Amino acid sequence: MNVSLTVWLLTVAALCALVGVDFLIGRKPHDVSIREAGTWTVVWVVLACLFGLGLFLFGGGGPTGEFFAGYITEKSLSVDNLFVFVLIMGKFAVPSQYQQRVLMVGVLVALVLRAGFIAAGAAIISTFSWVFYLFGAFLIWTAWKLVQDARKGHGNDENDEYEENKLLKIAERRFGVADRYHGTKLFITENGKRIMTPMLVVMLAIGSTDVLFALDSIPAIYGLTQDPYIVFTANAFALMGLRQLYFLIGGLLKKLVHLSYGLSIILGFIGVKLVLHALHESGVHVPQISIPFSLGFIVLVLAVTTFTSLRATRKRGAEPARTA
Repeated sequence: MNVSLTVWLLTVAALCALVGVDFLIGRKPHDVSIREAGTWTVVWVVLACLFGLGLFLFGGGGPTGEFFAGYITEKSLSVDNLFVFVLIMGKFAVPSQYQQRVLMVGVLVALVLRAGFIAAGAAIISTFSWVFYLFGAFLIWTAWKLVQDARKGHGNDENDEYEENKLLKIAERRFGVADRYHGTKLFITENGKRIMTPMLVVMLAIGSTDVLFALDSIPAIYGLTQDPYIVFTANAFALMGLRQLYFLIGGLLKKLVHLSYGLSIILGFIGVKLVLHALHESGVHVPQISIPFSLGFIVLVLAVTTFTSLRATRKRGAEPARTA
């Protein structure tokens, strides 16, 4: 798509306005109900669909298919990220009424930083076409690693523990951390020294962790579209509904026992698609995977994964009843 600077600015302004509305609605700390989370999840999905409809009217079926393929992929990867968010919330013992504020700021930080990743990716791709080989190989390796982690039970085990990254540990040593939460304050003065509160630490943990997830999600969406505008908007809509999704399906996460396998298939598929695209760009005659096929494949894998996960969980829950 040939997106003008004006359209870019209007899009960013509209997204900022949506984020502002979301922030104002959730500015008061409170426990988020299933009804509230469900309502806003539907709102964000509808907004994404309306944006896709706008792409269809002004750009045609091609960009629309790329957007929805990217959006669904990023959303499914975000669901997997929620497992880690649960671990982080438990690690820092975040009070339930403050969890939405943590997620809101953390996701906002991730959104801003991901914009930088997307811009860098677009610049690299436009200059070095061989980078598709690297992206493809990385996604295939990530898919294999997901399978290995799933076999070991990592990621969705309630006994797993979150390990802080080195930068976070350095920040804690440098500034110090209060021993308890002080509402939504990020800094307090204690014994004449300005120190961080656990609220700021957990926000940094959420934001930095979500940026790390971009290392596989950004190459994945570039395997579906090379349009920076579509990459950015698909990421934005997938991330902005993440907070509500956390509260909506938090209790269901443990039931999605096969999600990692499904995501590994999707990432592996996109990795192969990237390698084929790179070969095609190099002049090698290889089959190209179309966006409609990619979209259908992604949806099918997620549907089958969800079905088998719920079926396996139901059987596991019924086992004690049969042996009693």
